Amino acid sequence: MRARATRRPADAERHGGSESVASVEGQAAFGTTGGRAASSGQGGAPRPLIGESWHRTLRSGLDPDRRNRPSYLPLDELEGLRRNTRLREMLPTLRDGLSALSDADSHLMLVCDTEGRVLWRDGSRSMRRSADRLELVEGTGWLEEVAGTNGIGTTLVARKPILVHASEHFVRAYHGLSCAAAPLHDPCDGRLLGVVNVTSPADCRPSAMFALVTAVAKVAEGELRARHWQSVGRLRSVAAPVLARTGGRAIAVDRDGWTAAVTGMAPVDRIALPERPAAGEMWLPAFGRCALEPLPGGWLVRVDPGGEREPVAAGRVVVDLSHPRSWSVTVCGAVGQWSQNLSPRHAELLLALALRREGSTAAQLAADLFGDATRTVTVRAELSRLRRTLAGVLAHRPYRFADETEVQLRRPADPLDLLPFSTAPVVLRERHRADAGAGGSGAGGPGARPPRSG
Repeated sequence: MRARATRRPADAERHGGSESVASVEGQAAFGTTGGRAASSGQGGAPRPLIGESWHRTLRSGLDPDRRNRPSYLPLDELEGLRRNTRLREMLPTLRDGLSALSDADSHLMLVCDTEGRVLWRDGSRSMRRSADRLELVEGTGWLEEVAGTNGIGTTLVARKPILVHASEHFVRAYHGLSCAAAPLHDPCDGRLLGVVNVTSPADCRPSAMFALVTAVAKVAEGELRARHWQSVGRLRSVAAPVLARTGGRAIAVDRDGWTAAVTGMAPVDRIALPERPAAGEMWLPAFGRCALEPLPGGWLVRVDPGGEREPVAAGRVVVDLSHPRSWSVTVCGAVGQWSQNLSPRHAELLLALALRREGSTAAQLAADLFGDATRTVTVRAELSRLRRTLAGVLAHRPYRFADETEVQLRRPADPLDLLPFSTAPVVLRERHRADAGAGGSGAGGPGARPPRSG
């Protein structure tokens, strides 16, 4: 499908700045008027997830009675994003699984990246024309701070499947729509790749649409996982003769750190590589000083090339939670530094450990994360995974950062942007504490409805 991202739809150009006219036409095109759709749920408190999204959107200064014009990516930039994302590998599965919807006259499938930009759009000609009136086209961005509560932007924050129905959209222009969306993750490292979203008129069957979108997203992730293990098998056959000639401890891993073969040491499932590994000597938290050599499809990691047998303790750890949609940890040691993105759960864990430097028991961390001190098995399993990545940085009995390690915790400028997907008690407390210290946002609580002009 050729992208049309550099050309605004004709209706949008004709109406220019008159957003109210364009909004009415967009609602009519999708088969539901704003007033009729808005009546569902009117007068009651929104679902917590929707209320939290409205609260974030109010803080960003959006007007619910005025639709923002989205920005358009240049065509060459859009094509570059398409070429360089793993979403491209998922696209055939998404199209096959959702073809019954996207071929219908009343549904539109959108595949978007982590910045909410529409990379691909499938649907009938009439449905694409209807979407054009709201500029729901390839190359436009749909983050919450631009478009308010919507399937794409809100799923990127919440990190779970979401249905945004009719008047749950923050902006009145979208009350004629239902959006069912699910996040798409890279199964190799858990990294969020983007979102698949299906949009329909609000009077279609949103619950059935939501169930199908959620299931197809899981199938697409599963097929990507299967292809990954096939590539690990190919790497194993390449690495076996190399390891047979290697003295000392060495491990062959793919580009994401998954182990294909090992010699001279106990096998591990995965090692944490830096975001941009390069050939030569490097410090890895799990092993200390290592030497990396390129292999087809991965790396040969020689452990202790200088004879050092123990991981070198880190001097400083930076836990960066300043961005609302991505988080990282940087470990600085005597021979270099290493960075890696964090999963949502590991971001919560490192926040809890950074706030209680004296250490925490498994029960305390379970209460911090789940509000249930009995969920210690889950906490220990997550900490075991985290300690494999951050050996020499994390200690136990009690669980804590190593005593000699300096820890720097970077928070967002707006306290309410701290891990906005999270409902963990430790995150809620920290948001409230920081927001109260800053005098509050003054935007109203999560249960408040968007203001409407009379």
